[in-house]
Amino acid sequence: MSKMPETTFADLSLADKTPVSKSRIEARRFSDVSTCSFSSACFTGSSDEDEISPKDAKQSNSSGSSDFCVKNIGKASFGRREIEIAEQEMPGIMTLRKRAAEDKPLKNAKIVGCTHVNAQTAVLIETLIQLGASVRWAACNIFSTQNAVAAALAEVGVPIFAWRGETEEEFWWCLDKCIHKEGWQPNMILDDGGDATHLMLKKYPDYFKSIKGIVEESLTGVHRLYQMSKAGKLTVPAINVNDSVTKNKFDTYYTCRDSILDSLKRTTDIMFGGKQIVVCGYGDVGKGCAEALRGQGCVVYITEVDPICALQAAMNGYRVVRLGEVIRTVDVVITATGNKHVVTRDHMNRMKNGCIVCNMGHSCSEIDVSSLHTPELTWQRVRSQVDHIIWPDGKMIILLAEGRLVNLSCSTISSFVVSVASSTQALALIELYSAPGRYKSDVYLLPKKMDEYVASLHLSTFDAHLTELTDSQAKFLGLSKAGPFKANYYRY
Repeated sequence: MSKMPETTFADLSLADKTPVSKSRIEARRFSDVSTCSFSSACFTGSSDEDEISPKDAKQSNSSGSSDFCVKNIGKASFGRREIEIAEQEMPGIMTLRKRAAEDKPLKNAKIVGCTHVNAQTAVLIETLIQLGASVRWAACNIFSTQNAVAAALAEVGVPIFAWRGETEEEFWWCLDKCIHKEGWQPNMILDDGGDATHLMLKKYPDYFKSIKGIVEESLTGVHRLYQMSKAGKLTVPAINVNDSVTKNKFDTYYTCRDSILDSLKRTTDIMFGGKQIVVCGYGDVGKGCAEALRGQGCVVYITEVDPICALQAAMNGYRVVRLGEVIRTVDVVITATGNKHVVTRDHMNRMKNGCIVCNMGHSCSEIDVSSLHTPELTWQRVRSQVDHIIWPDGKMIILLAEGRLVNLSCSTISSFVVSVASSTQALALIELYSAPGRYKSDVYLLPKKMDEYVASLHLSTFDAHLTELTDSQAKFLGLSKAGPFKANYYRY
């Protein structure tokens, strides 16, 4: 069987020279997202522990270093096993690590990372280090850290500042410790939600003179980048990984399709068959959630503002409704829009007793949780990340993860699809770091060739064999036999 010519690491010219069209990104006010990434967590550990704050404890690893802050360094061996398990399910990032390790394309790169801290992220972090980078890392989310994994990273010398259940003050303290270190100044940012970029700009603006680029993987963070650009504050180039095909068509869709069921089952023991569920938003996250829930026998409704997405939902057999039309009868409400106040206090007042409310979007403002902190309502913590909110008449709704990202707060995620996104992030960092002066201070997408390369790194897992174009076929289509095979506007 003919084989596709192998794309070498050196062949890739990764970043598209054309800035992303700003019309593709719905604008949001900066103030609406400035505190929105204090969310989510993996299922190991509990955020309910009332122990001494790690920032007040003195710990050191076996080498004597104390340049980290984690829950318990003694859990490092358990975390190392978690990382090793993840490595087995992350073929793309492990292959990239092997292919590029000798070249050290990130030599002398100093990366501030602010992402979820779990076993899959640890594989990315250790890959960046093997490619030559020096890193300092914090969690983008107060509930998403796997404490044992953070300990494992600290044990091998990674300056990591993260634990599950941080307060808002501790969150910013951790991030500040990553950005500001005597004798160490960052020149790259890997962000998930935009908080590292925001804090550096606000508190350490001089550091931006040394920054070669920003890689952002979340919708919320991309919104913030465009707000910065519009305000004239984005003085470095940035790559929008969130809109790359290998992120939104794989990690976003497949991860959510798998994890929504796990999140609801672990927290509420719900039986899905026959339940009426409304999914707010039919983007890639909403599509994955809706498909998984319908497969379990749920009656699924969709709310949408976009007529194209609404038409997709309708033609896929879902009933497209306004939330107010079904709010009194549905059993579960899931937000997946990236917007603010999609579920309001008025909606929650009208929900039936026992309705489950949760968020699958990155933004923590989709459910108006602040409106529930009023004297007439009683909060009752029944499980880790599970609260009963009780009305004066005895009606109760079930709120998961305090409205934050439920799959990372209450469940685990698939290592394989994270491998796809992590490979894209690593390549984006390499491109920005290795191409100083090539990009203006704007937001860029990665080209199709890079997406195809990332996909190819994962095909061997399925024993998948690509068909190779003949010379005449390639000429007929006007393509190179090595790709890219689709135009940048192709949507898949």
